[in-house]
Amino acid sequence: MTTESVEPSAADAPTQAAPRPLAPPEPVEPAAPAAPAAPAPVASPVPVAAPAPAGTPAASAAEPGAEPAAAPAFPPAFPPVAGPLPTSRPRRPRPVLLLVSGLLLGAVVGGAVGYAVQAGRPPTPLPPIQVALPSYPAAVVDPRAAAAAAPKPLAVDGDLRKLLVPAPAGATPWADYPDTPTWITVGELAERSGRSAEVFRTLNAKDFRRAVEVDWKQDGLKVRVSLIQFSADRAAEAKSRATGYNLKPFADDANGGYQVDSEASYWAETTEKYYLGTAHAQRGTVVMEIKVFGTEPVNPDVVKGIAKQQWERLV
Repeated sequence: MTTESVEPSAADAPTQAAPRPLAPPEPVEPAAPAAPAAPAPVASPVPVAAPAPAGTPAASAAEPGAEPAAAPAFPPAFPPVAGPLPTSRPRRPRPVLLLVSGLLLGAVVGGAVGYAVQAGRPPTPLPPIQVALPSYPAAVVDPRAAAAAAPKPLAVDGDLRKLLVPAPAGATPWADYPDTPTWITVGELAERSGRSAEVFRTLNAKDFRRAVEVDWKQDGLKVRVSLIQFSADRAAEAKSRATGYNLKPFADDANGGYQVDSEASYWAETTEKYYLGTAHAQRGTVVMEIKVFGTEPVNPDVVKGIAKQQWERLV
């Protein structure tokens, strides 16, 4: 089957319509020009050189006369800050500095004014110093005669054990304590008081000289009689030791007394109770001390009887 080309005829061509006349354009008011926006900073691209293929000669072998390539431009590390730089405010003086300065200035000015005022005044005369002249006796005093005329404490010399009252008949020894008049040291005397360290310091500070003691047991009572002597110039210490208690007199001429406790006490480091009756007196430099211990309140007549016997041996 054969195909023949057929050419289009003029009748078959589309007819073109006649153009219509265009209307005149209406006038349009021009819009206000907009403010140009600030262009945002655009970082320039960094050109990166493509790697040279293998076998290509180095840049040093470039064509002669060619200009060297420009160095790549890098973005700044710190972009510029828009706007004016801040200005520093003026420093104001501190109030503490002003206060200190005012005080110093006031002191200096006040001192200067005071000095100027005092310098302009006439000097005031001071009264003469009056001192009483020492007076001396008309006659020469003999030191030996003055010493002999001065009062002296009653001296008790000799063996103190002979002045100590002995244990009564029928009495038994009290533990390891002496049942006959015996010399004792200051350490033994302090140890038996219950306050060893304090009594030891006190006796030595008051010029302790010597002491004797006797102990016994009878009728359920434990009795201790002591004579303590101080040095000749410390008779006042002996008196204070004998009168430092709330004592009742046991004799008319005795400068001491006795006392009986109504409440029980405890032996050191034990739970055993005891009742105590004491008597004290002083003659010269010797102090007599009597202590009676019992499991029941001590009879005051027992304490008074022993105290009278010991006082009579001292006087």
